[in-house]
Amino acid sequence: MNIDDKTKNFRAMHVAGEPFVIPNPWDAGSARMLEGLGFKALATTSSGFAMTLGRRDYGVTRNDAIAHGDVIARAVDVPVSADLENGFGLKLEDAGETIQLATQTALSGGSIEDSTGDKAKPVIEDDALAVERIAAASEAIRKSGRDFVLTARAEAFLYGIGEIDKVIARLNAFADAGADVLYAPGLPDMDAVRALCAGVSKPVNILVLGKLVQHSVEEFAEAGAARLSIGGGLAWAAYSSLANAASILSDGDFGCLNIDRENAKTVGQFLK
Repeated sequence: MNIDDKTKNFRAMHVAGEPFVIPNPWDAGSARMLEGLGFKALATTSSGFAMTLGRRDYGVTRNDAIAHGDVIARAVDVPVSADLENGFGLKLEDAGETIQLATQTALSGGSIEDSTGDKAKPVIEDDALAVERIAAASEAIRKSGRDFVLTARAEAFLYGIGEIDKVIARLNAFADAGADVLYAPGLPDMDAVRALCAGVSKPVNILVLGKLVQHSVEEFAEAGAARLSIGGGLAWAAYSSLANAASILSDGDFGCLNIDRENAKTVGQFLK
């Protein structure tokens, strides 16, 4: 499937009240496996990718992240959206330049967040600047001449400083600036999910994290979500399993290498 068809399909998937799950692979192998399991779209994870390089989240460069997204997008036949952090800079032009480069790849979409990377002031406090950055990203897509699904992220809840009315207002401003999908990671509960979905004008992506993991896809549908992501959860689970290797040293045996053979067969069937 060519990139135009992938992106057209990706855009059409976003329907309020009919959420699809978009898991987050961290390399081409995990992407092919998730596609093979039946997921219809994928998204990169900044923390998962950083781990593959032995770095912490936000420890990769713009060129690294875009090249990584392109590799994953070319490895599968389903659409892929990229986690492009804050555009790798807080200047107005940074967001536009990042999206402009992303539109030159096999990616079907990407996200820009309002995080600063500064623990003292973790999100962009200037509403005008935050909105102008999304407008610059949208303009870059228009100039590219191709379709590209832009997700705008308001990060306040992720840092424990979110106020639902303010986040809704910022996301609606992002929508007016050209965002196609709205995203506020870190929502504390289903009441917040309902309020957000009801209060914004574009499809909503929900990060299934914290207390939200206890809810079903059906419950998120009833709340009005259009897309459900997992973030770095799968990558962290995979890398955490490596800790079992410590038993080789502590116990002097190789029991940690006993794997579920049926799962192993599943992995193998999706690899070229």
